[in-house]
Amino acid sequence: MIIIERYDFFIALILQHIAISGTAVLIAGVIGLLLGILISEKAKLSPFVLGSTNFVYTIPSISMLGFLLPITGIGNVTAVIALSIYALLPMIRNTHAGINGVDKDILEVATGMGSTKLQILYKIKLPLAAPVIIAGLRNTVVMTIALAGVASFIGAGGLGIAIYRGITTNNYSMTVAGSLLIALLAMIADHLSGKVESITTWSKS
Repeated sequence: MIIIERYDFFIALILQHIAISGTAVLIAGVIGLLLGILISEKAKLSPFVLGSTNFVYTIPSISMLGFLLPITGIGNVTAVIALSIYALLPMIRNTHAGINGVDKDILEVATGMGSTKLQILYKIKLPLAAPVIIAGLRNTVVMTIALAGVASFIGAGGLGIAIYRGITTNNYSMTVAGSLLIALLAMIADHLSGKVESITTWSKS
């Protein structure tokens, strides 16, 4: 089997894939969380932010990479930026939905007890919204790992290199190996994210 025969090659690609995907998820997670909180607290901004991210989400990944090439050049930087942009939507949407889904009666009680808006946000809204936010992060992780395979077409690393080489050299085994490893990574990440999600759901209950 080609994965065993070229073990060192695929291990290097897996590590690159994890690094690119992980960086993009971290960036999107932080920015998406902050934007989600912002539009939850400032409802007037919600249509603009969600509409903009929805629009960007409709742009094909290859096109997005092509748009960024003249600005950031080829390589991992462009891949991370593009993946981060795509990963924003589920984080923003789930953060917004989770916070808005908090029971209004609980918020009224907290306000009546003299809690400030900041205290209500960090001590009540975010903890109660955590399961929904983690679900968004889970979607973000899986989607980013899958999309990272396209990044090889603009000179980035990762398992997409195996797929690209397999296609260009008519090496079916190489293409299948790269695809299977991406799918395996996504499944493992989804499983681990699911564990975190179940913990936050249990804690909430």
